[in-house]
Amino acid sequence: MNQEIWRAVTPQYNEIQSVLNRFEEIESNEFMQTQPRLCNALEHFVSLFGISRVMMVNSPDNALYRKVIANKLTQIVGNKPIVASETLDPLEVFGRYKVMDDGSIEQHDGLLDKAHGGYLILSANFILSNPVSWLKLKSALLGEAVSSINVDSKAIGQSIQGRRYDLKIIIVGDRSQLAEIDYLDADIHTGLCLFGEIELEINLSAANTELYLGYLKWLVKEYQLPTLTHSAIDRLLVAGARYTEDQRYAPLCLMWHLALIQEAALVSKARNIEYQHIDQAIDQKLYRESYLPERALSDILDGQVIIETEGMQVGQVNGLTVIDVPGHPQSYGEPARISCVIHFGDGDVSDVERKAELAGNLHAKGMMIMQAFVSSALNLDEPLPYSASLVFEQSYCEVDGDSASLAELCCFVSALSEYPINQQIAVTGAVDQFGRVQAVGGLNEKIEGFYHVCKHQGLTGSQGVILPRSNLKHLALHKDVIESIKNGDFHLWPVSNVDEATPILLDKPFRGEDENSVITKIAERIENFERLEHPPTVLDKLKNLFRSH
Repeated sequence: MNQEIWRAVTPQYNEIQSVLNRFEEIESNEFMQTQPRLCNALEHFVSLFGISRVMMVNSPDNALYRKVIANKLTQIVGNKPIVASETLDPLEVFGRYKVMDDGSIEQHDGLLDKAHGGYLILSANFILSNPVSWLKLKSALLGEAVSSINVDSKAIGQSIQGRRYDLKIIIVGDRSQLAEIDYLDADIHTGLCLFGEIELEINLSAANTELYLGYLKWLVKEYQLPTLTHSAIDRLLVAGARYTEDQRYAPLCLMWHLALIQEAALVSKARNIEYQHIDQAIDQKLYRESYLPERALSDILDGQVIIETEGMQVGQVNGLTVIDVPGHPQSYGEPARISCVIHFGDGDVSDVERKAELAGNLHAKGMMIMQAFVSSALNLDEPLPYSASLVFEQSYCEVDGDSASLAELCCFVSALSEYPINQQIAVTGAVDQFGRVQAVGGLNEKIEGFYHVCKHQGLTGSQGVILPRSNLKHLALHKDVIESIKNGDFHLWPVSNVDEATPILLDKPFRGEDENSVITKIAERIENFERLEHPPTVLDKLKNLFRSH
């Protein structure tokens, strides 16, 4: 089983190996060749006439992407002026003038003048930083005369005439920036604007793999990088699978590739880049960014944060979380102890995080779905005679998402049935109202977070993580975790539904005819409670006595 899991969680590229073997023969493909939809949108934009004079491109907001868009535009339109700007200063865009002491006017042309008859490429930040300037820019695009900006408000030029411009503008920014521009002017998507976007991932089909390898060749040539060997490409593909969180995809991000390959070039001392150079570059980056994860781990090892990785406990389970700290470049995984206590009540399941306003709407939704599934599985005629309290222990910040709903469900039914949970196993996954386990995000970080705790507290050979089966294709784990899985020191249990998860975690079937099943045990507890709540009357006792004779 472990060998099968080991292969499943390690990106396999057997289907495209023949393409990878032909790397030296493949033609170089510039970045825009990997963007057929955007190229189509640019060609359409160039051919449009009328008021559609703006194109918004969803893209990382930096000069590298504006440069490749400008280069592609040059190929399409030929000798028309194309100006790519990195300025946020309206004076640079609209031009400026100053009235001299003798009444003469000193005028400096702006980017609108330079792009007249052609195209101007602007950062979305220009409009967001200067929202008032957008109205003026919009007027220029619609054929109205606009004047340059007076740099000295004390001296007003009487003879300054507005100019009319014939140009189109491409605004480049990420989705959140474009959304703010859309909010700024509702007209933007009602005929004035065309939309396109840079796609930062590519599916690794045979045809696309050849395109991706050609793109790597272009990167090496364009940015004067050392040659990539076959082994380096293998390592790059695995790193890309982790970056995209999907073994079937590779990233196309210029920044990601350049950062990684340039650091690998430093490791290789500018010689050909091999597997170990990429691997070492990744390890060095991880080391530089590991202070916060190590501090979190030390709190667990010191006992400041209680996480148990051995033994059995009723109503306590190891959930898995992903921590995002503002200002920190990487997310990291951390186990979280989830506990549940049961007391007599009216069937209410109290979500402590929600009541304390430390949980978001998605977490609340996951909790309600979990409760609905358990109630349906119990098939009760009356409300559950127990109330429960579920909480993330030692959690001091907001929890959101439904990825802990499987762990919360297991914790809940453990407390109801009084069956203990194996603390050597952590759980992640979302459940639906039918008990099916659904995919969640951040699996690599979550698994590695629990692995590190187990490793430092002592690997027992029985520790591991229950995860959604549909998440297997999203895994590209660190080499240490893969080696432990391969050796049988650490385990992964992919599951499709609750019935598969509980036998692993509680060593008991969830339901069925087995008298030891979780549902049967809960039903027995409810029946015993009802006997205590409604003791037999004297008449009931007499009836039972006569029946016995």
